[in-house]
Amino acid sequence: MRVFNGVDEFAAAVGTDLGDSDWHEVTQGQVDLFADATGDHQWIHVDPERAKSGPFGGTIAHGYLTLSLIPVLGKQIYRVDNLAMGINYGTNKVRFPEPVPVGSKIRAVAKLTDAEEVKQGKRFVVEYTIEVQGRDKPACIAETVVVLVPNA
Repeated sequence: MRVFNGVDEFAAAVGTDLGDSDWHEVTQGQVDLFADATGDHQWIHVDPERAKSGPFGGTIAHGYLTLSLIPVLGKQIYRVDNLAMGINYGTNKVRFPEPVPVGSKIRAVAKLTDAEEVKQGKRFVVEYTIEVQGRDKPACIAETVVVLVPNA
């Protein structure tokens, strides 16, 4: 884990790789809970028997579930200290080039790509690539945006 002492030190790291998370197994239970939370019960996600004969040979995680794991995986990669708060500002771009089969393991790889002064502090863009263990193509590539507010 990389630890930065405030927003200025983090901003100085623009253009660098921040590191990668541990591997996280995506379970059917996790997929089912996500389906319940979002109302997306498409069979390719929640019906293991039917999905066996489907295009992926089994159930797959929702793309947005994969995206929603970025905060938990990102916490393993880096931390910025001396903050009043961090505000999720959104995403610039998200793509899902490869499915995540249930039972597979994923990890996040992060790169800090931009920093900009804003009224509250600094706005940062972190590009996350979600890799699937044993696969060549990533499952998700997302440019996330966060505003970090330093301690007063």
